[in-house]
Amino acid sequence: MLTIELIPKTSFFKNLRSELSVAQWDIVRRATYKKAGYKCEVCGGKGSKHPVECHEIWEYAGKIQILKGLVALCPKCHMVKHWGLTQMRGLEHVAFEHLRHVNNWSVQQARKHVMEAVEIWQARNKIQWVLDISWVAENFSEK
Repeated sequence: MLTIELIPKTSFFKNLRSELSVAQWDIVRRATYKKAGYKCEVCGGKGSKHPVECHEIWEYAGKIQILKGLVALCPKCHMVKHWGLTQMRGLEHVAFEHLRHVNNWSVQQARKHVMEAVEIWQARNKIQWVLDISWVAENFSEK
């Protein structure tokens, strides 16, 4: 299932890519693409410019934002995950239709999911999150 995963405001611009060197990020993201067979792990699709993009899977516990893994997503699925950025770019209509299509949802079901994701985001915005990216060290010999 495709879901929206809004990053809290207090974590904007803090992500795995910002914590790793360019070379380390390239190793991690390319391994993610390869493991997925260069296809989206949600919808099976591929982008036109580049097949997939690397997306971080986060868990929020206490005040810690914990990296739980990485997933290869096509650009449209990635737009859905980063709904806020997609809205800023004026592409939420594209992402909304992709969300509906992938999940086989009605307009009402998709709207409900968007509203629920925004509510979660608003609650998480009240917390100053600390990143835990130990998953990388546990899964890659070199960061």
